[in-house]
Amino acid sequence: MKTVCKITFGSLIILLGTMLLSSFSDKNTAQPPFKFPYKKAGLTQRQAAAHLLNRFTFGPRTTDVEAVLEMGLEKWFSGQLYARLPDDSLNKKLSAYNALELSNTEVVNTYPKKNKVLRMAIAEGVIDQAARDKTNKKAYKSELATYMQEKGFKPQKELYRQFINQKILRAAYSSNQLQELLTDFWFNHFNVSLDKNQCAEFIPAYERDVIRPNVMGKFEDLLLATAQSPAMLMYLDNSSSTGVKEDINNAKDNRTRRIADKQMEDKNDTTSNGKVKKPRKRGLNENYAREVMELHTLGVDGGYTQQDVTQAARVLTGWTIYPMNNNGYNATARKSLNNLDKSKLKRRGFVHQGDFLFAANRHDTKEKTVLGRHFPAGGGYEEGVELLKMFANHPSTAKFICRKIAVRFVNDHPSQNLVDKMVKTFETKNGDIGQVLITMVSSDEFWSKEALREKTKSPFELAISAVRGLNADISQPYQLFNWIAKMGQKLYYYQAPTGFPDKAEYWINTGALLNRMNFGLALASQRIPGISIDLASLNQNHEPESAEAALVTYGKMIMPERDLTHTITRLKPMLNEPDLATKVEQAAQKSVSTEQPEMMMNNEKPLAKNDAMLAQVVGVIIGSPEFQRK
Repeated sequence: MKTVCKITFGSLIILLGTMLLSSFSDKNTAQPPFKFPYKKAGLTQRQAAAHLLNRFTFGPRTTDVEAVLEMGLEKWFSGQLYARLPDDSLNKKLSAYNALELSNTEVVNTYPKKNKVLRMAIAEGVIDQAARDKTNKKAYKSELATYMQEKGFKPQKELYRQFINQKILRAAYSSNQLQELLTDFWFNHFNVSLDKNQCAEFIPAYERDVIRPNVMGKFEDLLLATAQSPAMLMYLDNSSSTGVKEDINNAKDNRTRRIADKQMEDKNDTTSNGKVKKPRKRGLNENYAREVMELHTLGVDGGYTQQDVTQAARVLTGWTIYPMNNNGYNATARKSLNNLDKSKLKRRGFVHQGDFLFAANRHDTKEKTVLGRHFPAGGGYEEGVELLKMFANHPSTAKFICRKIAVRFVNDHPSQNLVDKMVKTFETKNGDIGQVLITMVSSDEFWSKEALREKTKSPFELAISAVRGLNADISQPYQLFNWIAKMGQKLYYYQAPTGFPDKAEYWINTGALLNRMNFGLALASQRIPGISIDLASLNQNHEPESAEAALVTYGKMIMPERDLTHTITRLKPMLNEPDLATKVEQAAQKSVSTEQPEMMMNNEKPLAKNDAMLAQVVGVIIGSPEFQRK
């Protein structure tokens, strides 16, 4: 009997040791518990690898197909789901941008709005308000710039430039490509815009702290994180939404109420002459409640009514922003709240989490009903959390979100059968985004002929896939941003809460195609400052015998594992067209009537004859209809 116990105990020790050792091993080395049915669709392993790279990266680099084959398709995808691949070279590039790690509070106090700086300068007597309108503009700007420098303030445009630069660099260089793709996807889904001045300063931290960490987790967590972020609270106006007067005046703690009142007044922006705008009217704001149902969760056909919108807005009253300013407006409220006894605030129902504040005295405490769910009178912060959880796990949300993911990664019109599979996973796995992606990519539909190369690249995807495919070195990423904007997608500036559309018809028209060809020719001929490429090295410095030979060689390199027969036939007439770049640029300028950013071009010496020929060939490939597909 003792011997049996010893053996059993020894076996247990070995088992535990094995488990502990395995827990320290790299999870990515294990064989994933799913298989991709690409052979059933008649694809070779190389074609399947190229399809994976086209859909789950911003475009394959010249060595990526081989790398995926060596690792195995399923293991490669699993590694992307974990998003733990080292990014040392990217991080080195990002280290030059010192604003990227700042908290919202640090941003507010380092990169203040221009009107706030003006108001402070006037209050301190640095700028004479009476004389301001009579002085010349240059002198006034100089005074304000000097004041900012003395105070250690920096212009907001510098913050936005760093923020935009990091997006370009992450997309182009990150090893964790799926994470960056999903960050772009979910940011667009929960869109906020730099065009709305009140929320703009919070957007860098919104992407960094709210979107990127949650892109492959539970949808419920992502939804709650966005709802509590200052960027979303300001963008859709929920930060100023309050219960009706008779409800909020019932708050027992008058001092707390006065502080919250002061906070709301201080949030008001200033006019261009530095004067405080009149306080906005208190009351219910339904903007966020409407969009969280229509755009973020249930969808426009999700089964809710206008009554549900109003009731949901009442549930979310009091969800606002903790004041951040150390100086100027909001500073009084911040100091007062920081000095209040935290336990007393908690007893009164206030909730402070990071930059989020639930102001209990501004919350509608009467009973509400949303989608048939009753919220009893006297509720507080938790009823808002329960409301969002209900939205996140609603059957309509599963259908809406899964279809949107399928549209992004499969084709513009995904089959109902595929969506149903994804919905089932969404519901059984509690909205686990990673599991939904696995279901999608393990389906027959993902590998079918209806999915292959049936998605059209957005301007952002086109530009990044081009620099990745050409192994470009990017030292001035903002130049790419300007070109992307010229092609019709001004990153972070889409004003509507819908985000950019994700279907081909939005992106492709005559003017767009001309701009894309113009971009391809400018990039390949190295006329875009800060973007350098070595076309010869891509082909091991072997000089193609002719323009047609270069078209075949570089076409296969830039668009691996595709049948390019028709593309080559279509592009041949353009290869030796004299002054093609000039003609395309002129045609592109004529085709657009809207204001476009001014493009900078390198003023370098003309390329040698063979270099010019190769640049024209590669530029034509990038601008071709086939390269627009992914």
